[in-house]
Amino acid sequence: MSHPHVTLLTYQDETLARLALPGGTLHVTRGLGSGLARRAGDPAGMIWAIGDRGPNLKMPLAIERYGLDHLADHAATPGAKLMPCPDVGPAIVELHVGDRHVTLRRTLPLRDGAGRTLSGLPPAGTDDRAAEPAIDLAGQVLPPDPGGADTEGLACTPDGGFWVGDEYGPSLLRLDPDGTVRVRWVPAGTEASFAGAGYPVVGALPALAARRRLNRGFEGLALSTDGRRLHLAFQSPLAHPDDASGRHARHVRFWTLDTADGTLLAEHAYRLDKPKSFHRDAAQGDVDRADVKLCDLATTDDGRLVVLERISATARLYAVTLDPACALDPRWSDPATRPTLETLSADGTLDCPVLAKTLLFSTDDHPEIGADLEGLVFLDARSCLLVNDNDFGVEGAPTRFWRVEL
Repeated sequence: MSHPHVTLLTYQDETLARLALPGGTLHVTRGLGSGLARRAGDPAGMIWAIGDRGPNLKMPLAIERYGLDHLADHAATPGAKLMPCPDVGPAIVELHVGDRHVTLRRTLPLRDGAGRTLSGLPPAGTDDRAAEPAIDLAGQVLPPDPGGADTEGLACTPDGGFWVGDEYGPSLLRLDPDGTVRVRWVPAGTEASFAGAGYPVVGALPALAARRRLNRGFEGLALSTDGRRLHLAFQSPLAHPDDASGRHARHVRFWTLDTADGTLLAEHAYRLDKPKSFHRDAAQGDVDRADVKLCDLATTDDGRLVVLERISATARLYAVTLDPACALDPRWSDPATRPTLETLSADGTLDCPVLAKTLLFSTDDHPEIGADLEGLVFLDARSCLLVNDNDFGVEGAPTRFWRVEL
């Protein structure tokens, strides 16, 4: 591996709100670090970024840092998040990357067919699918929104639109160039959870997608140059058949979908690194398999995918080739298959092809790069841009961009 050159680029966060709370002021800024993308043919320096559902805090942080003791009843609820500004929802931003600066050019809030902005509130759960509860500042559970989305991955289409990956469904949203949702693809059999959304909802995705772990849905997207194949990665192993299997498994599924109808064209297995090998994280305390996750995908000029794999402090970039010879047998995508891929991965007996990984970059070798990297895009054949997820500033973290010349 060569010795990359890293440059920190300056960026000024956009302030969205300042909330006076018992424990201090909550400073809310624009979140845009959940995913980066670039369209072939866009002017040099022009990239796109996406934030997630909107400002949200884990309950222990809301209680301890901001003095919101009345939220204690929700502290043990799995997946529960405080959403202090529920009117701030998902948005895409256009950025310009210069030699030393990154500048926000415009913001595209995601909108439904009637022009209403999408919320970041979760849709309803079902008997066998949990929903992530959203709590307001008064401690009340916010009503589910069938059109709400927790946006994470981003890919730019040749016609000027976008594909967006969502963690709730998980689902895929096809957007027009102005941010209007053209259609939302959800796992087959889950359509009822999205009934009433202000745009078409189609159960085009394999039913198995609904087995995602809570808060660990579609995280990374990459589109083929012709726009016909969408590559996506789950953030973590599926909770299939149960959460314990997902938390102990080491293999994440990569899917290649036909963008015409959502057909699963190929499935590959990607093996996560051992948690203790993420040195900066291991030095800070205990880490386990459930902590390792995938946060973004990017394509290279030679057709490979570059994967952003991390815990928190340590992040790595790996190149992989989606070799047809390594594709999984279709039986693994059948929800009825037992034992499941995740069960065998968890107990170390999985015997199937896995993607070969080539390490391109590790932040363990570059302590000047901060934690919580989530966005990755290639600016040219040898330079990529990394961005952290600032979580809308709720923990005081600023957005930071690093250009890496490989």
